[in-house]
Amino acid sequence: MSHTFHGIIHGKTIELTEATPLPDGQEVAVTVTPTARKLPPGEGIRRTAGAWAEDGAELDRYLEWTRQQRKASRRRIDP
Repeated sequence: MSHTFHGIIHGKTIELTEATPLPDGQEVAVTVTPTARKLPPGEGIRRTAGAWAEDGAELDRYLEWTRQQRKASRRRIDP
């Protein structure tokens, strides 16, 4: 018999959001799968930006430098 319950992890404790039909003290096997949750606007890119999350101007300079390096190393195409 298998059930799916949702909960929130607090350190080594998982707090379930609903009651279970199992008796207190019942031993169980747990498989943890993170659920998708909606992030506030801009939070996803902030989390993936790493060190540049708080320094957009430096990121812009780096991206422009990268564009210029790519242009310089391209082969010229004559029509």
